[in-house]
Amino acid sequence: MRNIKNSEISLKYDGAKILKITYADNPKYLFIDLELNTGIKSGKMPIIFRKGKQTLTYDYEIKKRDSSELSHKGFSREDLIYLIMPDRFSNGDKTNDVVAGMNETICNRDSMFCRHGGDLQGIINKLGYLSDLGITALWLNPVLENNQPFASYHGYAITDHYKIDPRLGSNEKYKEFVQKCHKSGIKVIKDMVFNHIGNQHWFYKEKPFKDWIHENDTFTYSNFRITTLLDPYASKYDFEKMSFGWFDKHMPDLNHKNPFLAKYLIQNAIWWIEFAGLNGYRLDTYAYSDLEFMSELGKAIFNEYPDFNMIGEIWDNDVVFQAFFTKDNCNNNLLNTNLNGITDYQLFHAINNTLTEEQGWNKGVEHIYYTLCSDIAYKNPFNNLIFLDNHDQSRVYSVIGEDLNKFKIAIGFLLTTRGIPMLYYGTEILMKNHIGPDEKVREDFPGGWAEDKANKFIKEYRNTNENEAFDFVRTLANWRKNSDAIKKGKLMQFVPFEGVYVYFRYSDTEKVMVIINTNKESKTISTDRYKEIILASQKGRNVITGEVVNLKNITINPWGIVILELTHH
Repeated sequence: MRNIKNSEISLKYDGAKILKITYADNPKYLFIDLELNTGIKSGKMPIIFRKGKQTLTYDYEIKKRDSSELSHKGFSREDLIYLIMPDRFSNGDKTNDVVAGMNETICNRDSMFCRHGGDLQGIINKLGYLSDLGITALWLNPVLENNQPFASYHGYAITDHYKIDPRLGSNEKYKEFVQKCHKSGIKVIKDMVFNHIGNQHWFYKEKPFKDWIHENDTFTYSNFRITTLLDPYASKYDFEKMSFGWFDKHMPDLNHKNPFLAKYLIQNAIWWIEFAGLNGYRLDTYAYSDLEFMSELGKAIFNEYPDFNMIGEIWDNDVVFQAFFTKDNCNNNLLNTNLNGITDYQLFHAINNTLTEEQGWNKGVEHIYYTLCSDIAYKNPFNNLIFLDNHDQSRVYSVIGEDLNKFKIAIGFLLTTRGIPMLYYGTEILMKNHIGPDEKVREDFPGGWAEDKANKFIKEYRNTNENEAFDFVRTLANWRKNSDAIKKGKLMQFVPFEGVYVYFRYSDTEKVMVIINTNKESKTISTDRYKEIILASQKGRNVITGEVVNLKNITINPWGIVILELTHH
């Protein structure tokens, strides 16, 4: 039944009734408002379409709710997130490398832009590795169908919101993946894209309403200036170009002011949480979407799942701009975003500058100090996602000149400061490269394919530096799981002095002291300056080495980091 516009519609199902029917501009679509009573039984609810002698029955399924222990429990600062690009991590099922009928019909690992064959089964096969490393949450780059003709591997040009890309698996395989993660004590975060879609999406090819997409007489890129959303002096021209321009020619920009599109996307977001038992969302290109819509999205999700968590991607150059988008922020007088936290690009830049600049009054490690001072802009900066690199940034090991000591400072700081830490896949084995193009930082994890010569999931195939880096990450990641000061504690930092930065994480039951030396020579510090927090503690246990040290004077190696659990003995 191609044209359903003039159909007579009915249903008979206990606890359900039709409230309203809306006919779209396109006669192939209509929208039904249903009322479902609380406690409605699960099952298939037949919706009947009659048009003349034609009858069509659509079975709308009411599914059972998920009540398993870890489902819907949000990720938090207690977790260590690991970001995986599924196509580039591990190939566990070669039968889905190429799927007949899809637009991209090749799998070529020699090309940066083609699909390489990584999939959900490959990640399932590596859960033991991830659990041993100390990972407690996985964020996968988008896994929904991307039936685009070129570079569809990254997942950010969705063509079906209710379907896992078959080259990664199936809806049921994704559900199995989440369940097996939960059995391993690992939460799952889904990457959601609300701003745009791929131009091969079925509802772009045949739009239900004329205003479904932001379209101009000629193609218009966004100006990518988030600032225009909150600049008190912004021009209407700049604001509209930011909000209504497209990310790329193959990525149509969605119009969230259309109430049916907005409802569709919100219901889809809730459906995936319930269907798969998810623990969180990472919201791609958050500021490019309509902010009123994003606020309603957050409200709807948290009304249904109050323990859920969501982080929005805010990629800009100022703390205030980041803080503007966070929930209940005192600086945001326009609307409550209902967003728990953001991707903390300002701390990311501060870490990079610390490890690549000469030290000075407002240089080097001072960047970290001042960035954390700016936390007054947030209601709760501990909700921010913190990171060293990701799929859009040069890999940290290359940024710092492949210096293992600097790498340890970066990891040590990431896993002990405020916020929710995230590792990009392969960081723990010193994967490297600079962007230009982005694909250079999206290489395959060595050993994820049966034909790989070196399997760096296994110690014997890693070189000395790679094993030293892996062991450092593993030791610290597993330690922080049981550290009350890290999981629940506060932060106290001291003004850096002569390139040495000292801060403490502390709770009622535990204190952790972190010392970072950004000099080219060793430094010995007296702890008299820190008496207000050290109090009666006289010794500390080095978290990495297990060595017990006297707190009176502490020596730190050049470009070194020391992490101490304080004791009273």
